[in-house]
Amino acid sequence: MPINSLEFKTRATEELDKALVQRSVTGMFADNNLREKFVGAKTVLIPEVDMQALGDYDRDEGFVGGAVTVTNQPYTLSMDRGRYFQIDKEDADETGIPSLLGKISGEFVRTKVIPEMDAYVMSKLAGVANTANKTVSGAPATEALKMLKNAIFAVQDEVGYDEELVAFVDGAFWAALQSTTDITRYLSVGDFKRGEINTKVTKLDGVSIIPVASGRMKTGYVFNDGVTDGQKEGGFVPAEGAKSIGLLVLPKKAAHLIKKTEEVRTFDPNTNQKATAWKMDYRVYYDVFVKKSYSKSICGYFY
Repeated sequence: MPINSLEFKTRATEELDKALVQRSVTGMFADNNLREKFVGAKTVLIPEVDMQALGDYDRDEGFVGGAVTVTNQPYTLSMDRGRYFQIDKEDADETGIPSLLGKISGEFVRTKVIPEMDAYVMSKLAGVANTANKTVSGAPATEALKMLKNAIFAVQDEVGYDEELVAFVDGAFWAALQSTTDITRYLSVGDFKRGEINTKVTKLDGVSIIPVASGRMKTGYVFNDGVTDGQKEGGFVPAEGAKSIGLLVLPKKAAHLIKKTEEVRTFDPNTNQKATAWKMDYRVYYDVFVKKSYSKSICGYFY
């Protein structure tokens, strides 16, 4: 573990110089939580039902027989991530910042955990769209609005017109969309629910548009293990050959963000067995899933 770098002062403000980062853009998918089905298990089997369609009714023979097939689809959590930090007892006192560890834990979640989770979720949803060949093409500089509408139509054609849809766009696509001639004729501002919080977002034909930091909009990432040389800083980086995700449209309830474990533990210097230091553990065990019934309901633009 690297030695902490702390700035010693005779007096300090309680306000940390916080990194500026975008808030979570995929946390909404926890509203579709299947968590209770994962308690005590790494993998859960979700029954999927397939049935034959209608046939003609015969007035002599009656009904034509039909078959129902029930199969179990396994969903396995794969992202088990964590980190711990220690601050020597004397260092915590001499920095002059009360409750320093609590502030650090909050900043860690905001600046390190949320961006990584967003990136993972976006890359996995992009993979679903690619597998189903649900993509749109075009030149965003001149066709952004057309491309967005085409993606919306492709999703609605699959799931119907009564589903709540969300469109994620990267910075370049968002800029191109805003520069579209007479775009204000098509856009409106409306409510959007993220968990228990209602926010205002830009909408196109009722579809919420969520701009996402470009660093979180790639089709693939390497999630550093924090141990291997070259990966000790942890976090994530785009995978070699990964494309940018310019646009991703899907039903809001298509994805299920599962956080089986999300835990922050703190230990005071008298409890910490390793050192006379304050210690913080953070662990999150999670994944995102798209059920088979929604596997063709995600449409994207990749470049």
